[in-house]
Amino acid sequence: MNINIGKGGDVRIVPVFKDTQSVEYAEELYSYLKDRGIFKGDSGELFADIAPEDDKVLILGLGDRDELTSQSIKVAFHKAGKKLMKLKVESIEIAMPEWGDIPYLDAFKSMIEGLLQSEYSFEKYIAEKKVIPSIENVYIDVTQDQREESSIAIEEVESIMEGIFLARDLVNEPAINMTPKKLSQMAVEELDGLGVDVKVYGREKIEELGMEAYLAVSRGSAQEPQFIVMQYEGNPDSDEMLALVGKGLTFDSGGYCIKPPKGMDTMHSDMAGAASVIGAMKSIAKSKVRRNVTCIIAACENMISGAAYKPGDIIGSMSGKTIEVLNTDAEGRLTLADALWYATDTLKADKVVDIATLTGACVIALGNINTGAITNNPSLMDEVRKAGELADEPVWELPNNDEYMEDIKGSFADLNNIGRDGAGTITAGLFLGEFVGDTPWVHLDIAGTSYLKEASGYLPKGATGVPVKTLYYLAKEF
Repeated sequence: MNINIGKGGDVRIVPVFKDTQSVEYAEELYSYLKDRGIFKGDSGELFADIAPEDDKVLILGLGDRDELTSQSIKVAFHKAGKKLMKLKVESIEIAMPEWGDIPYLDAFKSMIEGLLQSEYSFEKYIAEKKVIPSIENVYIDVTQDQREESSIAIEEVESIMEGIFLARDLVNEPAINMTPKKLSQMAVEELDGLGVDVKVYGREKIEELGMEAYLAVSRGSAQEPQFIVMQYEGNPDSDEMLALVGKGLTFDSGGYCIKPPKGMDTMHSDMAGAASVIGAMKSIAKSKVRRNVTCIIAACENMISGAAYKPGDIIGSMSGKTIEVLNTDAEGRLTLADALWYATDTLKADKVVDIATLTGACVIALGNINTGAITNNPSLMDEVRKAGELADEPVWELPNNDEYMEDIKGSFADLNNIGRDGAGTITAGLFLGEFVGDTPWVHLDIAGTSYLKEASGYLPKGATGVPVKTLYYLAKEF
């Protein structure tokens, strides 16, 4: 789908509000539908007339004018894109409405994103494809004084969507193909030529670094762990670095604390944190964001074998802290512990955000709407929250009272890898906080928001790409 500034297209999208009385295009049709109550203008409501002898039009409802949001615009235009694909429309023109209280560029970008979102599907392994993108060109007629900023906005949204679609593809790929080695190869390939320096370290280097917690998780798998470091210098005049650390479990069986079969078939998605930082890095680099960003992934599998770590084991970590393993299915925090220490102690990152499908408790608490967060720094938390608002990816901060820390203090080691008395998302986050020192840090638990059992709005079934947009806006705006 190519987005163009100007006029053209076989079918015209006419967006209308519930209180819209008249339109410039297809006025007779619109009046007929409105007068008879056939079309009310509800948000996402559609009426298509593409008969050869008529003006080809898709009337698109935007709902109540005072309830319009960037999110509702995305959902509405996503529905329009899906409808036009079913009708095998090849080109469209959009008649721009007055957006009311929403800033022009925000509405413009939301409209484009909604259309682009409609094209995504993961049907690589399906013989008969259900989603066949047909729209080759979209023409948007804007005023002369809006052309330059609109063109820049188009490029930005396209770069963001590339990152989101990449993240979705990485997560949706089954674990038989998406091994730690394949994930590292994809990072190298996708970031090639974008000014990103990608380094991949195998077991020997990981051992040399002293990443004992990460290595303990990887021991049960025949697949070699891959430690991936992606560095982008977007602002050579600045010494400040933002580090994004993504959980990279390409498959999680739960280890000896094995998962039930019902939940194991989607455990290829346990690397959604890793996928989101790769996707975000691609969007950041393609858009030439002026920010120094480093993305870090400790990729491995959590499997069962004679070499696998066991409940009751006491393991070390790169930081020197010891950890008693009370549950081998609480493995992500062990890999992240070493990755976070590398980000803060070795690379000396100024701000750190880790992203992980960390706890089922977060799904219980927040469902698939809000990403959960734990932090040691209110200022950075505020930046992450605002970035989430710009992205329409809401983030909810959870409490971090000192009393919760008592639950993960070890009896035979410095720390336990799980708490004992509930609050699983909080104690998991606070465990990670033990490996960042005083560095401003936010932990994002995307267990509920990164993968959906059913499509919702413009988010597809399976991988959602959350929170690629949030990470992009965090790097760009703050």
